[in-house]
Amino acid sequence: MGFLRKLLLIKSAITVVFIARYLLRNPAIPELKDQWWAEGSPKVQDEKITPFKIKISDEVLIDLNERLFKSTRMVPALEGIGFQYGFNAEYLKTVHQYWMNTYNWRKQEAFLNTFPHFKTNIGGLGIHFIHAKPSEELMKNKQVLPLLLLHGWPGSFVEFTKIIPLLTRETEGYDFVFELVVPSLPGYGFSDAARKPGLGPAEMGLIFDRLMKRLGYDKYYVQGGDWGSLIGSNMATLFPDKVKGLHLNMVAVSTIGSNVGLMLGSLWPSLLMPADKVHLTYPLSSRFLHVIQETGYFHLQATKPDTVGMALSDSPLGLAAYILEKFSTWTKASSTKLQDGGLLKKFSMDELLDNVMVYWITNSITTSMRLYSEAMSAKTFAYDLDNIPCVVPTGAAVFPEELFVQPGPLAKFKFTNLIRYNIMDRGGHFAAYEEPQLLADEVFQFVQQVEKL
Repeated sequence: MGFLRKLLLIKSAITVVFIARYLLRNPAIPELKDQWWAEGSPKVQDEKITPFKIKISDEVLIDLNERLFKSTRMVPALEGIGFQYGFNAEYLKTVHQYWMNTYNWRKQEAFLNTFPHFKTNIGGLGIHFIHAKPSEELMKNKQVLPLLLLHGWPGSFVEFTKIIPLLTRETEGYDFVFELVVPSLPGYGFSDAARKPGLGPAEMGLIFDRLMKRLGYDKYYVQGGDWGSLIGSNMATLFPDKVKGLHLNMVAVSTIGSNVGLMLGSLWPSLLMPADKVHLTYPLSSRFLHVIQETGYFHLQATKPDTVGMALSDSPLGLAAYILEKFSTWTKASSTKLQDGGLLKKFSMDELLDNVMVYWITNSITTSMRLYSEAMSAKTFAYDLDNIPCVVPTGAAVFPEELFVQPGPLAKFKFTNLIRYNIMDRGGHFAAYEEPQLLADEVFQFVQQVEKL
């Protein structure tokens, strides 16, 4: 027994030393270099910024219609089941009928073209972005602040179409207005995909810093959710002298300190968050079970994105089911019990299909999913960006239906200058598309705090 006690003490001491060394280490900020992501060897590229108009060929739309109108096979949903097993086959028939008979891409294309689109070449890739400016009168009378808006998966720039007008117009109580840069991530929508491996979240951050510099911004704000949250966090960590402020609507922190704190918080969760919000994170067993139920796609896309991509690229209805399921369960978890997934409670069918169409008409579902594989690569982990403190002023709008809610005190293990952390009254993962006014109000309030520092 004495020997076992000694062995246990030795193991405990080694563990404590290991944790202490891990916590006390000071990883250096990696210096990323520009790379050529297009096919072949680097070439001299045209760096000018050119206007871009969305104009999908008739051939692409005819092919889509042929696929939608041809006979489809569906496995009937189980009796009494909503979205618990995935997208409900009965409701998919409703989506199918609407897409075939009511949805009008040309009308939606015209709407999307009301925003000012541009493209420019960075690292050999054509990068698409919206550059939305306030009116000339506002630009004369208000301070104009550049703000980079970053989307995630399975979203697109379409997510921001509701919030763009809210951020570029005059807002009572504020002496500033935003000039917005809203890109499509490389491999998403109208931005080119890499032809070489290795383009992960940090490298995308470098590309977007280059984009902002090309547009003439030495300092700028960043806002993002999902992948946009991670890319924005990486940008603020890598370029703290350029990012004036970072605003997130998904807070994902994974340091050893935050993870230990999360576990210890189970003993007294009200130390980490208000008593009426504890249920958003604790008990961990039920929250982790929910995360596991909703992240099977992550493992698939982080390991074999091209395999599932083959199927989704060939079937528009399959693509719609795969994407829209996330717009159901990530918007409100209890929607899994509904046959229609509650999809139309926050979105119109046109809005949902606009986003699906961006993936279909550009054939970008496979290339978009590769980001998961790149993010889980040894190269990305070697940067150790999770454990490098982000000193940039940071704000968080935490929406209660988000997959996982990170308590504010634990977020500070990464975001050491977290000046605003607000748990919202409602809303989920696709905040800019679901609750644009709530998110816009939060962004204005956060930036005002930063400007007063």
